[in-house]
Amino acid sequence: MRLFSFVAVSTINLLIGIRYCWQIRRRAIHPSLAMWVFFTIAAVGSLLTYLGDGQYGLLDNILNTADIVLVGGVALFIAVFGERSSRFTRFDLGCLIAVVVIMIGWAMTRHHVAAHALIQAVMLIAYLPVVRRIWTADRNTESFTMWVGLMLAPIVSLLSGKGTLAWVYAIRASACPAALLLLMVRAELRSRRAGRSLPAEGGET
Repeated sequence: MRLFSFVAVSTINLLIGIRYCWQIRRRAIHPSLAMWVFFTIAAVGSLLTYLGDGQYGLLDNILNTADIVLVGGVALFIAVFGERSSRFTRFDLGCLIAVVVIMIGWAMTRHHVAAHALIQAVMLIAYLPVVRRIWTADRNTESFTMWVGLMLAPIVSLLSGKGTLAWVYAIRASACPAALLLLMVRAELRSRRAGRSLPAEGGET
């Protein structure tokens, strides 16, 4: 089961990463650059605090290790190929300041468990830009395939994760995409209702 977890998590992350980047390149989706930059910073910090908590290796929290490759690659792809709407906004910059404050607190604690908790807070903050975008948008701008994969990979990673911190990371990593998927469904429904409410061409206005 441990080998299955390694292969499954790595494969899921690879496939959804390739598809997501392909969709970005085609301008089919417009994800938030800020969120993925936050993800990259937080994923690295989370893995470092996990490794410092005990005699663990990179494969003992395969989800966190694979996530660093995934989110870093996506952030780079958005920076190069993303549309202007995916760049940093004033709201995003405010979130970035909050992340910096949390990271300073992490550096001051020198306590791995407390630091890991702070990093998970960073990961939650990282969702704020895309949550705001989807909540206020009149259409869904994210990929269902990507976020379903991001929800499933953490569940599979529980088969091989070692230590409480690996479980905390996996549970948070699964719960956040699940909540985001609900918002995406809401955006899709709003878009369809808006489409049905438009007058037919040549009809009354």
